[in-house]
Amino acid sequence: MEATKKEQLIVSVSPHVRSDETTSRIMWTVSIALMPAFLAGIWFFGLRGLFITTLCIFSCLASEQLYMKWVGRKSVVSDGSAALTGLLLGMNMPASLWSFSPFTVHIPVIASFVAIVITKQLFGGLGFNVFNPALIGRAFALISWPKAMTIWNEPAAAFLALDAKTTATPLGILKEEGAAKLIEVFGDKMNLYMHLLTGNRAGSIGETSAIAILIGGLFLLYKRYITWHIPVSFLATSAVIAWIFGGKGALFAGDPVLHLMSGGMMLGAWFMATDYVTAPSIRNGQILFGIGCGFLTMIIRLKGGYPEGVMFAILIMNCFAPLIDRGFRAKVFGGLKQEKAKESK
Repeated sequence: MEATKKEQLIVSVSPHVRSDETTSRIMWTVSIALMPAFLAGIWFFGLRGLFITTLCIFSCLASEQLYMKWVGRKSVVSDGSAALTGLLLGMNMPASLWSFSPFTVHIPVIASFVAIVITKQLFGGLGFNVFNPALIGRAFALISWPKAMTIWNEPAAAFLALDAKTTATPLGILKEEGAAKLIEVFGDKMNLYMHLLTGNRAGSIGETSAIAILIGGLFLLYKRYITWHIPVSFLATSAVIAWIFGGKGALFAGDPVLHLMSGGMMLGAWFMATDYVTAPSIRNGQILFGIGCGFLTMIIRLKGGYPEGVMFAILIMNCFAPLIDRGFRAKVFGGLKQEKAKESK
């Protein structure tokens, strides 16, 4: 070998398994997986839903860009994480926020700032945030403007529909007036299930259509961006508790299907609880995380004063994710052999 030529040995930290997947590709792929639910929300809530969701996306992008410029760091808006946060935040907002009397359009903007700057960037940026940014943004908006965040529009089923009547969500009716009244409102139980499945009912913009969310979730499973551990344990735990304790006056008389397809259950289980950063990375730990999310969701729904509990359940379990990972620490490669060698001596 000639003296002028130099060989370089590149040593890097683990993991040493290489993949073509990048953060940017994952974020944009998850955004694509949300498109069926997003389009269903636009179909049922029209321009109101499109405006609120778009406002959240651009507010998140602007918040991240302005913050990075302020601290003198390179822009990272192209990685898709801020856009995904804005899309999820917008899909968790009620379409009724498009209102100028009273003025409520500022709520998505402020919630986006809280999600990006306070929840993500001040903790160190992508990969260092403890809580799910979109859920913190929604929680901040709900606590700060509870009345505006709990006004729900009836589905318009027309893209250009600007006027919309307000109504209660299925979970709201169930909480206040019971299952019999809910079935009466929708005609019969099968009709109720069809409305929950398709999304033709009141609720947040992107959480209404269970089938659209399921399509996106199965796509992520196919792409191996998520595993079954969190969504299945989340939904199964919720279903069992709803079945045992969800009926009034008797055990094993609840309706698990109603709870699974209502509120933010499907969106939370497939897209929020499975967040790479704020969920455990160990498989067994993910199952425990999902069980905790399902348990807390149903406790809040059945015993709490608020008809929904998915957002609070996921945020509470985000606190325990590091401890769960520590408790289910993966075995060190070769460690078992070393222990056996010591015992033989």
